[in-house]
Amino acid sequence: MNSLMIYLAIGVLLFVLGLLAVLTSKNLVKILMGVELILNGAGLNFVAFTRFVAGNLDGQLAALFIIVVAASEAAVALAIILNFYRQIRSIDVDLADSLRG
Repeated sequence: MNSLMIYLAIGVLLFVLGLLAVLTSKNLVKILMGVELILNGAGLNFVAFTRFVAGNLDGQLAALFIIVVAASEAAVALAIILNFYRQIRSIDVDLADSLRG
């Protein structure tokens, strides 16, 4: 049970670091990296819980789904960031209001 707490602590640490990156950064790439950290922390917690508590493969399937969602989210987000940079010449979130209308 002791090793479960280590995995959960690492997962929570990843989640909190990602949340801090999303909430404090104005750079779109840093925000995207924060979202990836959040997803990885959640996936690690799913795998740890089902490995040590449930003993089935449900957490691994959830983590696989999270990996697929994270990969597709990263591809779409990077395409949006590249398009944003081509139009604005910056990746500052505060300048995203200029794309309206």
